[in-house]
Amino acid sequence: MKQVQPQVHLIARPELDYDEVAAYLHEVGGEGWLERLDRGQLDDAQNLAEFAGRICYRSWEPGLNPNVTRVRTDQTAYLRNILASAHGSVLEHLNFSFVLHNVSRVATHELVRHRVGVAISQESLRFVRLDDLPFWFPEWARQDEELMERAQELLARMEEFQGWMAGHFGLDDEGVPFKEKKHKTSFMRRFAPEGVATGLVWTANVRTLRHVIENRTAPGAEEEIRLLFGLVGDLMVKEAPALFGDYTVEDGAWIPGWRKV
Repeated sequence: MKQVQPQVHLIARPELDYDEVAAYLHEVGGEGWLERLDRGQLDDAQNLAEFAGRICYRSWEPGLNPNVTRVRTDQTAYLRNILASAHGSVLEHLNFSFVLHNVSRVATHELVRHRVGVAISQESLRFVRLDDLPFWFPEWARQDEELMERAQELLARMEEFQGWMAGHFGLDDEGVPFKEKKHKTSFMRRFAPEGVATGLVWTANVRTLRHVIENRTAPGAEEEIRLLFGLVGDLMVKEAPALFGDYTVEDGAWIPGWRKV
């Protein structure tokens, strides 16, 4: 048994094809918008959000839509107006992918309740045989000596039983078909605690991210998932400050300036 700490790695983000964007804008007379953009890699998400918003009103420049006589040229101000007006569909075009590492199945079973705007690929213990039981303990538990002693003893016995079953079933013997290994491994996972650490790729659009960050860092949320989405929130503020900079953090709870986006 080894103690682990939940980790979050941002592994994929939106990427714009600016040549295709330029070709479209040439058709509609919006080339000036592209000239104003900062095309830095970390800005693609915000650029895409602005692009999606402006196409709704043809607000690339004044006069392209007779109803639009003034346009915001500052991207941060534009996106804050998107949030303030709850134009959330614009944010659904922006997808970010994370590796959630060393998180328990307690947390992942909570997380799968968020389905809209999400994609999940999780480590399968039907195929991945356990040889140790990585486990996260919150700080208050680590300070309880008797609790830690009993917990580590129990986990060590469960870990030993995993090894015993592998040997008893002869899973490492030469010639054992993968079908047989999968069948027995699926049985063996039933003797692993729900708190065993696992990993998954979790992808969500920005509208969903905002909802999940708020709900899963709320005071009543489970403590591991609060920790996890505090880390996600920290990453997203750095990644797209115009889309996540409205949050305030109070005792670990991420409170958005604008809801129902």
